[in-house]
Amino acid sequence: MEFPERIYTTKEVEEARRLLEKGYRHCLRVQGSPLFKQKVEKALALIGVAGYLDFLRMYIRRIEEIDGVTQLRQADVSIWASMYAVENPVDLASVFIQKANTMREYLEGKLYYGGEAEKRSIEKRKEFLETLKNKAKEKEITEECERLLNMWRESSMVY
Repeated sequence: MEFPERIYTTKEVEEARRLLEKGYRHCLRVQGSPLFKQKVEKALALIGVAGYLDFLRMYIRRIEEIDGVTQLRQADVSIWASMYAVENPVDLASVFIQKANTMREYLEGKLYYGGEAEKRSIEKRKEFLETLKNKAKEKEITEECERLLNMWRESSMVY
């Protein structure tokens, strides 16, 4: 199975969707400095603890270090992340799950941007944090999950 290099045209989106439905998973690659790779690996380990690694590998092919704003690159099936973004492995893991959810909606043909789409992706992020909190054995991980969940609860009061 050869996954399309870029996911931009309708034909490429349909081919990607067909392959994923048949069970295709990406061999996730991390590109960047040794320190960046080390920090991303910590987040990936947490994603594994929570049982979300298959979900991430389904929708993300590559995580790349950049000097700029962390963002999903739908056409490249990749996440661009800065060194600043990788400082907190728990938060970073939740960002990766949020971006993977956005990529899923992109491939499903849903409106993947804007207010409602953002709310759905944030819900997926919070679901991940709850799951990690319940599955992690390290106290500092569970406490950080709770801190982040509280932050999301407090910020949702604004809406």
